[in-house]
Amino acid sequence: MFITIFLLFFPLLVALLLFAFKPAQAKMLALVASIIELAVSLYLVVIFPRTDAVQFVVDVPWVRAFGLHFAVGMDGISLLLVLLTTLLVPFIILSSFSRTIEKASTFYGLILVMQMALIGVFCALDGLLFYLFWEIALIPIYFICLIWGGEDRGRITFKFFVYTLAGSLFMLVALVYLYFQTPGTHTFAMQALYEAGRALPLYEQSLIFWAMFVAFAIKMPVFPFHTWQPDTYTVAPTQGTMLLSGIMLKMGIYGVIRWLLPLVPAGVAAWGFTAVVLSVIGIIYASCIAIVQKDFKRLIAYSSVAHVGLISAGAFTLSTIGVQGAMIQMLSHGIVVFALFYIIDIISQRTKTRTLSELGGIRNVAPVLTTVFVVVMLGSVALPFTSGFVGEFLLINSVFQYHGVLGVIAGLTIILGAVYMLRTFQQSMSGETNAVTARFADLTTQEKLVLYPMVLLILVIGIYPAPLLEISEPAVASLLKIYSNLSASVK
Repeated sequence: MFITIFLLFFPLLVALLLFAFKPAQAKMLALVASIIELAVSLYLVVIFPRTDAVQFVVDVPWVRAFGLHFAVGMDGISLLLVLLTTLLVPFIILSSFSRTIEKASTFYGLILVMQMALIGVFCALDGLLFYLFWEIALIPIYFICLIWGGEDRGRITFKFFVYTLAGSLFMLVALVYLYFQTPGTHTFAMQALYEAGRALPLYEQSLIFWAMFVAFAIKMPVFPFHTWQPDTYTVAPTQGTMLLSGIMLKMGIYGVIRWLLPLVPAGVAAWGFTAVVLSVIGIIYASCIAIVQKDFKRLIAYSSVAHVGLISAGAFTLSTIGVQGAMIQMLSHGIVVFALFYIIDIISQRTKTRTLSELGGIRNVAPVLTTVFVVVMLGSVALPFTSGFVGEFLLINSVFQYHGVLGVIAGLTIILGAVYMLRTFQQSMSGETNAVTARFADLTTQEKLVLYPMVLLILVIGIYPAPLLEISEPAVASLLKIYSNLSASVK
């Protein structure tokens, strides 16, 4: 029990110390704290029993009169996302070491507060607690983007805040409605909400489905709820973009898998096809826009929409390979997109531009960076023996089995992804150097410490993904078994 509480509140404790005392070595303190979190999560991976049971549970009555509990724990689905969070945060902090951050204590404290909230989202076993952590996660990223963001950050960050807050309110209404459907002393306990949701007639399940789907679709984001994302990713500081793309968007996918699918099976059966269609539209739409982008960072932002669309489509197929593909692809996408945004940051810091047409010839002066970029790019386009291939193979397979035409369309993500990524490589790395890139310096030791582990993970997961899939498989199978049994009884 203690280990879950430690994972949850240790980053918050360190963040409060940073806010209160503003130490000169704030970044080093934050890095050490995040490494401790990573070590604890790796220990959990080692000792975690490969069953579908929720482990490391803490369940403390919170407000007895209203049936509220502080209930947290982890099954295989939760653990993989806790692992992703604790893995990326140290590298996000380390990636900032080469630049001077104003109000450093506040900056790193906000990153740690966000880490706490993200872990809370992935561990919550109570609907209201899940919602509270979901909302808390919005606060630090809002201030990170607002204070340290780029041009026009006020307007863009406000749009992001309003979009996500509005979606969250739909989810809150749905959870409160389900709370009042629980028998006896009402409760937000996850299993009680499951039972209450499954007992509702189709009409009410459909309303709950859309209320929660909109909240999750905005966070991912899925077409047509994505319009906040490209601007926010582009204007956010690099570390903020890494948090948003590498971890925060996984909150939406996790919400679909953990809450939406088992909560209203009849609603999912009625509207899941619509969700798959929207997700597939998003794949093609975002990929086509990525192809014509001139700004390197904005291009990767749209590519992220395309990748997440495939993950969403696979999850809504309600198949083992679809949900397992979503789990492994969340890990892969987090690693790959983190590395891509860091490479963009390195290039823009050295050249003072992100415009692809102004770059060129970097491979002639920075062979190490070029090699790293090639591996990360191949992971993004799902080359066999990279992490991206494992997830996309499972996801495309699941969508194709679900609906042949949609599967073929979704499969175009590999071709379109290759088009915009190879075009990006050609424009930025190939050719001759120019006035902008002639004195481009290769990777520093600190930059290698950030990027080399990402390259290694892309290759290791691609070659041997079984240990990760085995962690989530029992929980995924249990979730889908419950869904299939209940949807069959509804029919």
